[in-house]
Amino acid sequence: MDNENKEEESSEGEAMDGVEMVQKIRIKLVGGDGEGSRTGSSSSTQSFCQADECGLNLNMAKSYHRRHKVCERHSKAPVVLVSSIRQRFCQQCSKFHEVAQFDENKRSCRKTLAGHNERRRKPSTDMSLGDDHHLTHGHLN
Repeated sequence: MDNENKEEESSEGEAMDGVEMVQKIRIKLVGGDGEGSRTGSSSSTQSFCQADECGLNLNMAKSYHRRHKVCERHSKAPVVLVSSIRQRFCQQCSKFHEVAQFDENKRSCRKTLAGHNERRRKPSTDMSLGDDHHLTHGHLN
């Protein structure tokens, strides 16, 4: 019977050693300014898709999707419920707008597209003045 007690003691001792080893493991988190500040580091916070009833964890998503809190599926969807309102994600603004602010199936809102098109267009008056100037100048010589 003494042998049985010794075996039990040794197996209990091994189990205790295993528990003690696990308790001695320490994890050191490195990052920030060492004062526990989270400024400049958003990797420690969790972000989720803001679409109603989605809540997809975006921690493993691309940084674009984490930054704007929208999963890839809802960033491209024609209609998404956000705060119970029918909306669409604008690729230019990187925000949700009501669906009425978009033309047809476009992914950029009307306001942003108007500004974008205005910047792209060249003023037509400058071109016509340049052509007239050359013709007039050519006739004088």
